[in-house]
Amino acid sequence: MKNNNKRKGFVFKTYEAEHQSPFEKLFEIFKELITHTSGDFDEAIDWLRSLDKEYKLTDENYTIDDFIEDLKKKGYIKEEVKGDGTGGTKITPKTERAIRQQALNHIFGKIKRSGAGNHKSKSPGIGDEHTGDLRAYQFGDALDKVSVTESIRNAQINNGIDNFNLTENDLVVEETMHKSQMSTVLMIDISHSMILYGEDRITPAKKVAMALAELITTRYPKDTLDIIVFGNDAWAIKIKDLPYLQVGPYHTNTVAGLQLAMDLLRRKRNTNKQIFMITDGKPSCLRLPDGQYYKNSNGLDRYIVNKCYGMAQQARKLHIPITTFMIAQDPYLMQFIKAFTKANQGKAFYTGLKGLGEMIFEDYETNRKKRIRG
Repeated sequence: MKNNNKRKGFVFKTYEAEHQSPFEKLFEIFKELITHTSGDFDEAIDWLRSLDKEYKLTDENYTIDDFIEDLKKKGYIKEEVKGDGTGGTKITPKTERAIRQQALNHIFGKIKRSGAGNHKSKSPGIGDEHTGDLRAYQFGDALDKVSVTESIRNAQINNGIDNFNLTENDLVVEETMHKSQMSTVLMIDISHSMILYGEDRITPAKKVAMALAELITTRYPKDTLDIIVFGNDAWAIKIKDLPYLQVGPYHTNTVAGLQLAMDLLRRKRNTNKQIFMITDGKPSCLRLPDGQYYKNSNGLDRYIVNKCYGMAQQARKLHIPITTFMIAQDPYLMQFIKAFTKANQGKAFYTGLKGLGEMIFEDYETNRKKRIRG
């Protein structure tokens, strides 16, 4: 008998980080800083210089000034002349895309995935998403669904190579699934409380929005994503505006955000529609018919709360589920969100900032696998 010297197992060795050039190392840090500074290049570089002094990020062969020159050469920043005639440096769309991609990698890379990851209906048939499952050809199957490689293989097995002959019995087709398209509105609270109590809550919200935008535009191009910010009022912003998003001296007009979200979704042709809402505070503001604002930051105002419940019920009638990601942990606010969620028959996650992105991504993937019947 021959000795079998082949062994299977694990080999453990000291971790070796992937080689990065000095520019690549600094660029990773720069992208994070530019997100925290809402696109302010000068402030981000000031922070980078401070980190360099403390952690020795550069040496005499490659300095921060060299890094800035490389940013210019690679098209990540450009000089601009402001309205008052003074000069300045700003990031380019290339940097905005790089920031979104980094956010996607940081968040999506933490999620345990299985399968293809796309949302599908449960019924196989004539669709545009391949499942990998094969079956015998049936009359009426489209020719573009025939698996040529497997069919030829069957012909060789059944008829031999010398007398090659491809018959209908050799043909196999690959099963496909219908992909459901999803229209999503992401609402982000930009009221003043998002930076109160020494905690930066707006930056994680921005990162989630950027990552979700990058995921949809690159992996699910048939889906749509609209992003809304809400304070005293609500307005839509473009994906390219996300790195520059800042908190304002606002109250929280949740009703205005929901009204705008539903208006946007009414125009979408997709059957599947949903609203994601990231908020940390109670609704404290309404805009009255005469244009004036009704504000009350002291507790949950019954008039404002009832308007929120009414919007939740209206969204339910339109078959638009609302998923609320509640950053705050106050018991009385959690009770409000619980009642709001019940009125909509949606979902709520009571969470801090840690894990926010993973939860939103997992919920998005789950909802894409559903068919929300209109």
